[in-house]
Amino acid sequence: MTESRPHGEVRQLRLVVETEDLDAAIAFYRDTLGLDEELRVESEGGAKVIVLDAGRATIEFVNPAQKRLIDGVEADGTPSPKYRVAFEVVDTAGLTEELVRAGATLIGPPTVTPWQSLNSRLEAPAGLQLTIFQELEPDDQPVEPEPDQPGEPTLTTERRGGR
Repeated sequence: MTESRPHGEVRQLRLVVETEDLDAAIAFYRDTLGLDEELRVESEGGAKVIVLDAGRATIEFVNPAQKRLIDGVEADGTPSPKYRVAFEVVDTAGLTEELVRAGATLIGPPTVTPWQSLNSRLEAPAGLQLTIFQELEPDDQPVEPEPDQPGEPTLTTERRGGR
């Protein structure tokens, strides 16, 4: 396909996020979320950049009606900002718990979506709103969690069907 693209194909999508507390952001995204550090550069005047590898990148464009639908499913209608970062993971519920313990604010707990993924919504360091999602297989069924304490539901789910 490079014949129709004289300058070649896009090789990487890089989301650049300015944050006042770089150390806290890196601790959250690298140490808790598990993104690998790919590059670190320090320059004069205290300038720093740290690039974390987030795996495969895509851009998801949605119209306003779809955005409202997603917000309704993931966050009980709480509107998301124009830009939201979504990470596909292996265990939405477990990672959501870790991210909350690391300082994220839970907006919407793990919820099975109409498109068969398990999604949670969080407000995270550096001012980013995150969706954590796990693609479900047809026989995956979340089990109602037992509360940690009366009136406080846990975020864990289990797989059924022998997996």
